[in-house]
Amino acid sequence: MKKSILLPLLLTCNFMAARGETQSVQDRVAIGRAVQAVVWGMPAVNTDLMLQAALKAGAKENEIVYWSRPVDWHNQTLTPNPDAIYFMPFFNTKQGPVVLEVPPAGQDGSITGNIDDLWQMPLEDAGPSGADKGAGGKYLILPPAWHGRIPAGYIVLRSPTYSGYALIRSTLRSHSDTDVAKAVAYGKRLKLYAFASTSSPTRFVDAADVLFDSTIPYDVRYFQSLDRIVQREPWLERDKVMIDQLKSIGIEKGKPFAPDANSVEKLNEGAREAHEWIEHRSERAYPPYFPNTHWVVPAASELVQDASKGYTAQNIYPVDARAIVYSMGYVGIKRLGAGQFYLMSWQDRNGDALDGGQRYRLTVPPNAPMRQYWSATAYSRATHALIKDLPRASRSSQAADMEKNPDGSVDVYFGPESPAGHEKNWVPTRTGERFELLFRLYGPTQPLFDKTWALPDLVKITAQ
Repeated sequence: MKKSILLPLLLTCNFMAARGETQSVQDRVAIGRAVQAVVWGMPAVNTDLMLQAALKAGAKENEIVYWSRPVDWHNQTLTPNPDAIYFMPFFNTKQGPVVLEVPPAGQDGSITGNIDDLWQMPLEDAGPSGADKGAGGKYLILPPAWHGRIPAGYIVLRSPTYSGYALIRSTLRSHSDTDVAKAVAYGKRLKLYAFASTSSPTRFVDAADVLFDSTIPYDVRYFQSLDRIVQREPWLERDKVMIDQLKSIGIEKGKPFAPDANSVEKLNEGAREAHEWIEHRSERAYPPYFPNTHWVVPAASELVQDASKGYTAQNIYPVDARAIVYSMGYVGIKRLGAGQFYLMSWQDRNGDALDGGQRYRLTVPPNAPMRQYWSATAYSRATHALIKDLPRASRSSQAADMEKNPDGSVDVYFGPESPAGHEKNWVPTRTGERFELLFRLYGPTQPLFDKTWALPDLVKITAQ
């Protein structure tokens, strides 16, 4: 550091020490470093919290957690899809490479899958829109710096971390018992086993009836999660700048994390400040996808591009953008738009926040650009999870009983009470709680990308 810069800093610190303000400076530094730790660590903490929920549900690493029916509010992950059958293999390669085997797509089923490292950096996509192109395949996940002979016939994924997970969505044609059972049976053809023991059976753990909570805790629990990650995983070269930052708030490899009461107070304050910043930025980070609407794609383009290439760009490392995305959702996608596409909104047509005590209508125009299905799902704005204790969270084109307008469009209604005559098209919300909306398209087609098809904003209904 240049003397001209260093001297004023030293003089300032000496002056504040003489006034008895040294502790205040230390406190502010600790809080500031806690804020940065929250922002930097978000995707890894998000993964760890899902793993902890899986362990609590009775699963172990290198086993597959699944939901034997479409998820309801008991699944408190971030913005899950209640119109798919979920399978989540949590892998750990510390004892050696692991194989995730995906069945071929066909009349009996298909998947949309994504395989991520701990930091939710996409290693590869799986299924028809992934590396196997629907033919099925054996994805070989290698530990960091692993060297060994690899036989032919594997899709090789070199992970910079030991642990990670895959999000596998078994395609659901409808919510009928028959189609649900078929999607579950197809998904259970997945295999997860050690490369060294190809004959070992895959264990599946059904989480359909448990509270599976991985919402982000903006307090000292966040740092407990971050400490687990530091203890278990190697430092990545791109992140070594954080070693001293974390050490200054009590997180250091090889040492226990045991903050005293004063430190806990500072960590809690730092987490709250980080939360406020993330929430403020989240609704301002993305441009409208369709002109003159409030629909956005909830991922910064530089993040999508850099993450899909392993964060190898020379002059960017979009940590802030990454924190915003993984504070409200999970999974990294290598080919965004190939298998699925997401649109998010926090506002109605007038730019007002979506209020669970009000009534709204979303008109989905005819000929929605997708090969599989579209869905519209409401989430709690506070937690980004499904709103608790409500009977359902979404309406989807999979629902055969939904009413359609004469032109083929569909009106979906949101509000605390069922609208008279439109019960089948209703998504319940809760009075006193803001909500956000995620519109998904699986198997998106060209009219979505060239925007010859556009989704209008929600309209507040002011009269019955």
